[in-house]
Amino acid sequence: MKFRIALTAAAATLALAACGSTEDASTEAEADTVEMPADEALSDVEAMPVEDPSANAEAAAPEDMAPSEEAQIQEAGDQAADTAAAAMDAMGEDAGN
Repeated sequence: MKFRIALTAAAATLALAACGSTEDASTEAEADTVEMPADEALSDVEAMPVEDPSANAEAAAPEDMAPSEEAQIQEAGDQAADTAAAAMDAMGEDAGN
């Protein structure tokens, strides 16, 4: 199952990468346009950050799922993987034409 998800994610990434290039001027980012306003906004702040003691607290153990819930989740994942595989096949057929 994990292999199917990884394969589907890799295929989706490749499909999106093949859609076009990033040579569009709107996608170029300048560090000055982001960092300068942020520095100006924080220039008057004198408070130092403090440690949050509960930040590293152990998370509560997840609740056990019923076998039927696990089966439903597994089935939904399998259906999603099948749908993605069918979409990749359809894209392959379209590219061949």
